[in-house]
Order: sequence, then structure tokens, then C-alpha cells
Amino acid sequence: MTAPFTYDDDPDQPGWKRWQFRDATRYNAFLEPLLVKVEDQIARVRMLPRHEHSNMRGDVHGGALLGFMDVALFAAARGFGVLSAGGAVTLDLSAQFIGGGKIGMPLEARIELLRETRNMLFLRGLIVQDDTPTIASFSGTLRKSTPPPATVPDPE
Repeated sequence: MTAPFTYDDDPDQPGWKRWQFRDATRYNAFLEPLLVKVEDQIARVRMLPRHEHSNMRGDVHGGALLGFMDVALFAAARGFGVLSAGGAVTLDLSAQFIGGGKIGMPLEARIELLRETRNMLFLRGLIVQDDTPTIASFSGTLRKSTPPPATVPDPE
């Protein structure tokens, strides 16, 4: 079975991984491509906001920011090596909007893993852009999926 995501070196951004859903008809394609780099226990997840991510003011729409936060938690968990093919689900996501994000400039989620348990990941992060130190802060909890039991062939 093919993994639903790719996580490979980005040929255009040395040192960064491209994290992308294989099925371009899914929600993630609205935000992709996403780039991931882990430095000093911080996962940096980048997206480039486009016109379709904008609100009436011409800034990044709050809904696009929330979607990016949610997807960035999973990209960060993959970057930290604590989430792979097993998957996970978001249990909660809390956000505080502090400033407006600009269209056409990379948005970056800087995420730290606060704690990992057998079934849970607790993370927090900041959304930043080069000229705006903090656009939003957020925290989230992911529940790791339990892999299905191995199937045993019928001994007929």
C-alpha cells in the first residue's frame, strides 16, 4: 500500500523536505506545497499564501490560517519522526490571532513538541512572516491512530 503523503527532499529548497498529499483532490492541496525543516527542536512548516487564501482586506483569511495550523501540526509531527504511516486525528486546536498575514509572502509555522505519550501528541506554535514577528499563536493535541490488527489468513 502506498503512503498517502510524500516526504522528500525539496529540489528547489536545500535542507527542506516537501510534505505533500498524493491525492490532489483533498483539502491539503488548497494549502500545498508545504515545506518542513526541523532545527533545534522546532519544526518549521512553510506555505505560500495565494489569492484564494485572502479575505476582503487582502490579508490571509483566518480560516486559511486555521487550516494551515491544523495541517502544520501533522507536518511537524512527521518532521519530528513521531508520526508516520499510522496517522492521527486532531482532538483540539486553540488559536489566537495577533496580526494579519500578507499574500504572496511565505507563512511559517514554528512548532514545538511539548510531550508525546503512547497515544497523544501535544504541540504549540507561532505563525510568522519575515516582516511580521507573530501573526498567530496556537496549540493542538493529536491522537495517534491505532493501527488495525494484522490480518491472519483463513486456514481453509
